[in-house]
Amino acid sequence: MRADLHMHSVCSDGALPPAELARRAKQAGLGLFSLTDHDNMAGCAEAAEAAKALGLHFVRGIEISAYLGAAKVHVLGYGCAENEAYFRFLRERREGARLRVADIVKKANAALGLDVTMDEVEGYHVREETPLHTMHAVRAFAGRLGHAPGELYRDLFAPGGAAFSDMCRPSPADAVRLIRDMGGVSVVAHPAQILILPEDVSRRFRSFSKEEREEAKARYKGGRDALLVQLAAEGAAGIECYHSTHTEGETEEFLAFARARGLLVTGGSDFHADGGDRAVGRPVFDASEAEDLLLSLNGSV
Repeated sequence: MRADLHMHSVCSDGALPPAELARRAKQAGLGLFSLTDHDNMAGCAEAAEAAKALGLHFVRGIEISAYLGAAKVHVLGYGCAENEAYFRFLRERREGARLRVADIVKKANAALGLDVTMDEVEGYHVREETPLHTMHAVRAFAGRLGHAPGELYRDLFAPGGAAFSDMCRPSPADAVRLIRDMGGVSVVAHPAQILILPEDVSRRFRSFSKEEREEAKARYKGGRDALLVQLAAEGAAGIECYHSTHTEGETEEFLAFARARGLLVTGGSDFHADGGDRAVGRPVFDASEAEDLLLSLNGSV
């Protein structure tokens, strides 16, 4: 069964409603999809209802925005319940997100000589019941400057950038434990994006050429692989081997890594909005290895 187990809606930093993502999944020829908004599951009920109407299988999802220092190590959770652990996390996450976005806005204004306000950022925060996200701030600044949000994020707001903030971020191990406490299955997202670099290299990484970045990724991938092993020991069940940013070689590398350790293999587009290089249902991912588990999870349709 073709599947896309990683996509975002207006309930985090995506541009489309959950029901429209279900329609896109059907249009792409998928049989199974998951909505994995950052740090909340507010859109899952709408997505599940739309999936049922379209004859699609749906699994409740979430993506915990975890960091290890400056390294982004996001963790996907499938089949999570909206229980006490979830609501406690949501309260903490909302409070922490507002503090972090305020810090981001302060830093970005200083770097760019602007006076963007939190009210302007809130204008891009479509669902008030969901946490603020870095991309809400990015879009507010991009709107002022007339820049593409993705390009601006990479230049200023990503780890190492002048406006980056890691305030109130859970660790990857915290994320795995949280997903377990919510009764879900955890999967490490887009592992090729995990860059555990020495501090001096991390500071210079943003100025590297494409070739230098690839060289650094290859040279220091041992830290990433050690972290994947550690998270599996903590209870992470799998790795997102198929991802829109992975090269064919990276996909094969992570497939071999997962299968050698008996880890679950998943895949997803990480779709956010039209106009970029990510599309629902791409890369092609056959969920046959994980199908029985995914369809048995709490909250699947």
